[in-house]
Formats: sequence, C-alpha cells, structure tokens
Amino acid sequence: MAGEEINQKLLTKTVEAEGEEVPLKSKIWTETKKMWVVAAPATFTRFSTFGINVVSQAFIGHIGSTELAAYSLVFTVLLRFANGVLLGMASALETLCGQSFGAKQYHMLGVYLQRSWIVLIMCAILMLPIFVFTTPLLELLGQEAYIAEVGGTISLWLIPVMFSSIASYTCQMFLQAQSKNVLIAYLAAASMTIHLFLSWLWTIKYRYGIPGAMISTILAYWIPNIGQLFFVTCGGCRETWKGFSFLAFKDLWPVVKLSVSSGAMLCLELWYNTVLVLLTGNMENAEVAIDALSICLNINGWEMMISLGFLAAASVRVSNELGRGNAKGAKFAILVTVATSFLLGVLLFLVFLFLRGKIAYLFTENLEVVHAVSDLSPLLACSILLNSIQPVLSGVALGAGWQSIVAYVNIACYYLVGIPVGVVLGYVFGMQVKVRNLLYLLTFPTLFQNSTLFLHGMSNSHYQIPRVSGSGCCLEHSSKPSFSS
Repeated sequence: MAGEEINQKLLTKTVEAEGEEVPLKSKIWTETKKMWVVAAPATFTRFSTFGINVVSQAFIGHIGSTELAAYSLVFTVLLRFANGVLLGMASALETLCGQSFGAKQYHMLGVYLQRSWIVLIMCAILMLPIFVFTTPLLELLGQEAYIAEVGGTISLWLIPVMFSSIASYTCQMFLQAQSKNVLIAYLAAASMTIHLFLSWLWTIKYRYGIPGAMISTILAYWIPNIGQLFFVTCGGCRETWKGFSFLAFKDLWPVVKLSVSSGAMLCLELWYNTVLVLLTGNMENAEVAIDALSICLNINGWEMMISLGFLAAASVRVSNELGRGNAKGAKFAILVTVATSFLLGVLLFLVFLFLRGKIAYLFTENLEVVHAVSDLSPLLACSILLNSIQPVLSGVALGAGWQSIVAYVNIACYYLVGIPVGVVLGYVFGMQVKVRNLLYLLTFPTLFQNSTLFLHGMSNSHYQIPRVSGSGCCLEHSSKPSFSS
C-alpha cells in the first residue's frame, strides 16, 4: 500500500533449505571459477587505471620539475582524497546491487545505480571548492608559491577526472554484481593504449605542455566510462536496466546513510598511509625516511591492485549468496577467496623477502635510500602478506552490509592505536630516525583488523536475511540470524 513501510523477505525459500549436497572438490572448483570471473577483470582494470596515473606523471615530468611536483602534490593530496570519498560512497552499491541480484530482484539494480549517481554527484559538487581554490589552499599548507600556482592550474583540469569517477565506480559495481565486468577490462586496456599515444603526441611531439597532458588524461578516464554507460543503458543489461525511473529520487536517505558508512570504512584505510607519510616528514633525516617509506608504499600500492580485485570478488560473491538466502554459501565463498588471495600473498611475500633492497633500484640510485628499503624489506613483506587478506575481508563487509561495524574497527585499529603509538615512538621516545617504527604501525593494526574481521565474517550470528521494502526502496535485514550451519 502506498505510504506504508512494508518489509518483505527477498526469498521465501532459502537455498540452504533445499539440502543440496555437492562434493567438496566440485564446490571449490565451482566457487573458484565464479570468483575469478569477477577478480581477474577487476584486477586488470585497477592495474590499467593505476597505469594511467603513472603515464600522466611520467610525461608531465618531461615538461618540467615544477610541473611534476605540482601534479604529484595535487594528485596525491586532492584527487586521491576526492576519489577516496567517492569510491567509499559508491561501495554502498556493491551491497545493494549484489544482494538484489542474488535475490533475483533484477529491476532494483538500475534504480540503485541511479540513486547512487544522485548521491555521488551531490557529493562531488560539495568537493568542488577544493579544486577551485587549490592555490591558496596549498599556500596555506606551506607550499612554495610557484608550485601552488601551477597546482591550481592542474587542479582545474582534474575536475572532469573527479566527475568521471562517479560513472566509473558505479558502473563497475553495477556490472560486477552481475559478473559482467569483462567489458570493463577491455575498455581499460583500450583507454590505456590511447592515453599512452596521445600523451606522447601532445606532450613530446607537439609540446602542448600541461594542457596536452591533461586533455589526454581526461580522455583516458572518460573513454571507458562512455563505453560502460552505453553498454548499461543501451541493451547490455536488459534484465537489470529498465530505463530512468522516478523511483531513483524516492527514499534517498537510506542510500545516503549506507554510502556514508561505506565512505567512512574505506577512507579511514586510504588516508592512514597519507598520515604515515606526514609523520615521516617530521622525522630526522626526513628526506631519506620519506623516500624509503614512499618506495615501500608504492610497492604496497601495486600489490594492492591485485588484492582490490579480490575485494570486488568477495563483495560480489558474498552479496549474491546472501541475496539468495545462502549463508553457508557466503561463508564458503569467504574461505575460497581468502585462501586464494593468501596464497598469492605468500608468493609475493617470499619474492620481496629474498629480493630485499634490490627492488629499490627500480626507484632510486641513492645508496642510503636503498639501504633503508633493504632494512624495511622484512616488514614490507609482512605488510604485503597481511594486505593480501585485509581487502578481501573488507569486500566481505561490503557484500554483507557491515560498513558501519568495519568503520569502527578501522578507527580503533588505525587511529586510536596506530597513529598515537607512532607519535609516542617518534616524539616522546626520540625514535625519529627509525622509519621502521612507522612500518610496524602499518603492519600491526592490519593484523588486528584482519583477525577481527575474519572472526566476524565466520560467525553465524552476523548473517541475516536480506529484506527489501515494499516499494523496493532499500535493502534491510531481519532482526534475527538467518541461517545456521
């Protein structure tokens, strides 16, 4: 009835109730195939997107050192901040679309996609002043006036890049929920190739400077988005996209709340590394410390591209199974995805443990920095091992709708323990020269976070029956546990 809030179970009969018995080997093989259908394209897409940033930075470096410093500063501080907020808020779509698709509520996926567009566009508009007033903001933070001036010019070019993230993140999650994200990988590869050519053409051959490099960057971000939007709205998703609907403007508040929880969950993780770098900058021999920690975080960043692919897979598999009413299937998906990602993490752990400082020569020829990285290699290897698990568990949280819980866990692990301990070690006990201590602070909070999330994920009492309101407004959960093992 109109105007009434009526809750309905997504499924009247759970999959578990059917009592299907499948051999363990077959279950593992089937689940592994489903996982890689999502994880492989997602990983490749993230590598390609990361590569676009590397290519832009490399070609801007040929323009001049001031331009390179300004671009690096604006990209690291402003764009990463904005994209972190948008990615976090868009992650609510993983929960909503994944569970609706599993419950065969296909028509709701398109509505959730449109609601997410509305919420993220409003959020992006609120962040516009940061990009418009970049020059005075950077000067206020103590940057040189000439770098701040160039940074202000570059930040205006990055506004279309920020808005491209809205279409990129939401369409990716919409398609991932349906395991249709192979298209995204093809588009990302094409975009990367075009970007490489146009950057060379406009920056090196014709020397158009910053405008040439930034136009190429904007096109590289928007080309895949145009392809995704065309695919979604023009027949590629007939079951889940029924056209634009006025339902998108109804009951936005539950979507906003879930988006804010998702944003808090992911941003608290993304910003922690930035805080570590800021702490390092206040140490003695700060230049070597920053260089060494930055190299370690760069290596961690490349490894995280793999882990984020598994994050997407975990989110999709868990949300799909919970939408079907299959808590056992969700927990089995967790075990398979965590085990696969962990095995890859062990392999990378051994590689970086044995290479030690040799890998630093890819980034620098400064022997002091190389020795510092060599000293940090065991901790870096441990961090990589732990980071092979943590994003997967975050994906589980997104799939199950635990964003608020994980946000509290992140606050406790990183900000109530990690950063205060770092400040005490660095300033009270005078350990300024020990950048190793800050890498400990990257490792130990992650270990505690992994343990907490894994125990939470494997607990029966936290899996609940997904529900949807009668108007199809927003997924909810019943007040009691859904299924027992």
